[in-house]
Amino acid sequence: MRAPDTGPGTRGTRQIGPYTAVTRLDTGIPAHTPVSEHRFIARSADGDRTVLLSRPLATVDPQRFMAEADASRYLLGSWVLPAVELAAPGEQAWHARPYLPALPLPIALAVHGGPLPERTVRALAVALAENLAVMHGQNLIHAGLCPSAVLLATDGPRLTCFGAVRAAAPDGVARQDVPGLDPGTLPPEQSAGGQPRPLGDVYALGATLAYAATGYSMPEREELPSALRSLVARCLSRNPAQRPQLSEIVDELAGSISLDAPAGFASPTRADALLGPGWLPARLVAAIVHQSASVLAAEVQVPARPAWPVGSAPSQTPVPHHSH
Repeated sequence: MRAPDTGPGTRGTRQIGPYTAVTRLDTGIPAHTPVSEHRFIARSADGDRTVLLSRPLATVDPQRFMAEADASRYLLGSWVLPAVELAAPGEQAWHARPYLPALPLPIALAVHGGPLPERTVRALAVALAENLAVMHGQNLIHAGLCPSAVLLATDGPRLTCFGAVRAAAPDGVARQDVPGLDPGTLPPEQSAGGQPRPLGDVYALGATLAYAATGYSMPEREELPSALRSLVARCLSRNPAQRPQLSEIVDELAGSISLDAPAGFASPTRADALLGPGWLPARLVAAIVHQSASVLAAEVQVPARPAWPVGSAPSQTPVPHHSH
């Protein structure tokens, strides 16, 4: 894994709030693939906490960025990665999520060497659709779903970049050329400045699944696997009323799957049945394991101990160590 990237005009280790960047999450992402925020894998100075840390792009209003991060703390569902820590008032904007070894979807395609297998795309579709339905039940709209917002972990996907569309530009302002937003997954009504609504998430989901299956968010119909062709085309309808409901997507892709008895308090979902061993290609699993090992082994610079005057005793300082 590469050493931490440094931004323009900076050298050495990047310090963000109480964390030190270990590496950029999106190192290696194709240059033409928009990412709505700067994302780092970072560690606390004492080595106790490793996080996925995000900062706004230069074009994004920090207050809107932080408002969306704050709202994401309340997201429910198995396949979402909400913020758990926010910058203090007056600090430069950032927020952090627990670190989970995972690959952004565009990097996963690059590692795999092309579009993902149909089994993987089907599992991805059901998991994301189920979690978006949970969000909509909370009266929340993701408004930021795109390939780079989806992380692939060994146990399933995770949704990030919550509210990226709203953070990038307020309602009423055209968003079609706003940096960080993927024009291929941006619903037409949101591109024109409309308020994000649930069926906009359905459009973005269809475009993201098309990307996973073909490498393009707006492929020709014939490029899509036959099992996804009609469904993705309906998701990508310019008329929101013609897009399917999330429950229809789940039913069409996982309707005949039988669910096992619950192992705990939570009822099993149809995504659980699809995300078993083998849902990810072996090459992606190996890349995720490599990322985890590299992060664990990474050294970060910590503040030097002060020189203590003769006759005084230093306070007990934790010895830095590497952990998740």
